[in-house]
Amino acid sequence: MKELLHHLLKNMELSVGSGENNFTMSRGSFRYRTRLRWRRKLYPSGYEERDDGFTLTYRDSTTNEDYVVDVKRNQGRYDVSLRSAPGRVNRFWITFASDAWEHFYGCGETYSTLDLKGEKVRIFVAEHQNTRRISGKLVRDTVAGKDPERDLPFSAYESYYAQPTFISSRKYYFHADTVKYAEFDFSDEKRVTLMFQERPQFHMESGRDFREVSEKLSALLGHYGKLPEWLYDGIILAVQGGTETVDARVCKALESGVRVNAVWSQDWCGCRRTGFGYQVMWNWEYDHSLYYGLPEKIREWKEKGVRFLGYINPFLAIERELYRYAHEHGYCVKDKNGEDYLVTITTFPTAMIDFTNPAAYDWYKKLIKENMIGIGLSGWMADFGEYLPMDCVLYQGNPDRMHNQWPAIWARLNREAVEEAGVKDEVFFFMRAGYTGSVRDACCMWTGDQHVDWSKDDGLPSVIPASLSLGMSGQTIVHSDAGGYTTVMNMTRTKELLMRWQEMNVFSPLFRMHEGNQPGRNVQFDSDEELLAHLAKMSRLHVILKPYLLKLEEEAQKGVPMMRPVFYHYDDLYDNFKEYMLGEDLLVAPVRKEGRRDRHVILPDDEWIEIATGREYQGGTHLIQAPMGSIPVFVRKNHTMITDETLRELQEEMNR
Repeated sequence: MKELLHHLLKNMELSVGSGENNFTMSRGSFRYRTRLRWRRKLYPSGYEERDDGFTLTYRDSTTNEDYVVDVKRNQGRYDVSLRSAPGRVNRFWITFASDAWEHFYGCGETYSTLDLKGEKVRIFVAEHQNTRRISGKLVRDTVAGKDPERDLPFSAYESYYAQPTFISSRKYYFHADTVKYAEFDFSDEKRVTLMFQERPQFHMESGRDFREVSEKLSALLGHYGKLPEWLYDGIILAVQGGTETVDARVCKALESGVRVNAVWSQDWCGCRRTGFGYQVMWNWEYDHSLYYGLPEKIREWKEKGVRFLGYINPFLAIERELYRYAHEHGYCVKDKNGEDYLVTITTFPTAMIDFTNPAAYDWYKKLIKENMIGIGLSGWMADFGEYLPMDCVLYQGNPDRMHNQWPAIWARLNREAVEEAGVKDEVFFFMRAGYTGSVRDACCMWTGDQHVDWSKDDGLPSVIPASLSLGMSGQTIVHSDAGGYTTVMNMTRTKELLMRWQEMNVFSPLFRMHEGNQPGRNVQFDSDEELLAHLAKMSRLHVILKPYLLKLEEEAQKGVPMMRPVFYHYDDLYDNFKEYMLGEDLLVAPVRKEGRRDRHVILPDDEWIEIATGREYQGGTHLIQAPMGSIPVFVRKNHTMITDETLRELQEEMNR
C-alpha cells in the first residue's frame, strides 16, 4: 500500500490559476459563483529522492516559474506541501489517478448517497435543508415536501458538516490542511481532481484494512474522548412546554415502563411561535415563568435517574437581555457598516456572537458554565455553526477563512466549558455542523434536521448514509432525531414513521427523540398507549445493548466508528447504504419504506443468525419479515464482541 501512495504522489498532476468568488446567503444556504480568470496545467520538470521522502518540481511554461512540492514520509504517512506560489495565483488543482472500480467515502456528511464516485463535492459548510439547486434553479423545501418519494441528485445538496477528508476503497485516507472553499471532484472514472483556493498541504496514509485506516486518520485528527456512561441507560425523551408539562410526561413514560435516562427540553430558555412552528427563544438563561423552579426540579428528576438537557447555539435573540449586553460590549459579528450583522433564521432576525473576539468567546463560555452547567444541566444540543456570512466583518480574521472553521470553533468553546467546569464525565453536548477540528472537540454528532417522512434525500432513509459518511470522516459517534424534525407543507409525522425510526435508533450509539418544529401536528411518543408500549420495549432493547455499546465506544476512542458501512468488514457491497454494521458483530437493516412489513436484506459472505427468530442465513439476498415492533438485525455466528447473554436478552425482549 505504501507503494500505491508513492506512485499516486509521484505521478500527480498540478494546475494553477486565478479567480474570484461570489457568495450569497439566504437562511444559511449559500449560492456560490466563481469567475475563473485563467488556468494552466504545469508540466513535471524534476524529481529528487531524499532520505525522508522526495521533491517534485513543476514548470509553468508560460512564465517559466517553478513550483516545488515537498513529499515527506513520517512513519508511513505522507505529508505533502507546495512550498510557495506567486501572489497572483489563488487556485490550485491536484489530480491523482483512479481506477474505474475505486470508491470514495467521507468529505463530511452526505445524505442522498454514500459512495462519492461520480460526484463533485463542495467542501463548504451550509444549512442542509433550506435550498436545493438543480441546473442553477432554486427548489425550496416547501416544494420538495410535496413528494415523499423525492430523490434529488447529489449536486442539489449542501451539508451541515463538510471536511476535506476522504477514504478510498483502496484503503488509504486523504486529508487536506485547508480552511477555504474547496471542491473534490470524483466524477471522472480514471482521475480524482481536488481544487483548493490556498496553497495545498495534505496528508495520505494507507492501512491493511478500513479499521487501520480509521485509526491512522484518528491519530492525525484527534478524538474527543469518552462520553458519560449514563447515556446508554435508556432513551433521551424530548419534551417541551414548561416544568409541569415536562414533569407530567416524564412521569407517564416512567410509569409505562420506558427506560428514561434524560429529558431534553429545548425551550428551557423560552419559546417563540413563528410561521415555521414552535421555536426556541435564543436567550441563554432559564425562563423563570415557563420553567419555574427549574434548578430544584432538575435535582428532583436526577434522583429518579432522569437527567435534564437543554439547547444553545451561537446566536442571540435581539429582543432579549443577553443580546443587549452583547451589543453594548461589541461582541457581535459586524456588517460592513459596523452594525451588528443580523441573520434571518427561518422567519426572524438574530445576531451572531463573534468568536474571534477573545472577550466575546470567554463571555459565551461563561454563559454555558454558569447558566447551564451551573443550574444542573447534564447536556445540550449545540446547534448551528454554518451561518457565518461571507461578507461580514470579524474582530480578527477574514470570513473566507473563518466560515468553514466556525462550527469547529463552536465545538471547541463547548468542550472547554465542560472541561473547565470539571464535569466531562457527567456532561455532554451534541452538534450537527462541523469541519476539521470537530472530530477532536465535539462529543458526538446528530445527523441534523431530517424531514418527518420516508424520503431518500431527507427522511428516515437518509440517516444511514449521513451516519456512515461521518464515520468515514473520523466522527465515530453519530445518532439522529428519532422521528425526524422538519414539518413543511402538508407533511406530518405518522405513527408508523415514529415507530420505525425508533426501531432503527435503538441500534445506534444514542437513543434520542425530537418533538419536531410543529409538535401539535406530529405524533409523539405518548400519543396513545400503543406508542408508549412500543417505546418502552425499544428503550429496554437499547439498555440491553449497553455492554456492547460500551465496547464499541472503546474502539471509537481509537477512531473506529460505532456505525460502519457493511464493506468496512466485508470487502464488497461498496454501494450498499441501506444497511449498516453496528460494530463488527451486528448487521442492521431498518425498514425504510412506508407500509412495508418485510424487506430484502443483503447479507455479506458469512454465517448469520437473525436475532429475533434464531434462524440461520448464509450470505446473499433474503426477504426478511419485519412486523411493526421488529427490525431485521443479524449477528455473526462467530461473533467476538457481543456476548451470548446480551443476545439472549435481546431475543427475549424482541419476542415479548
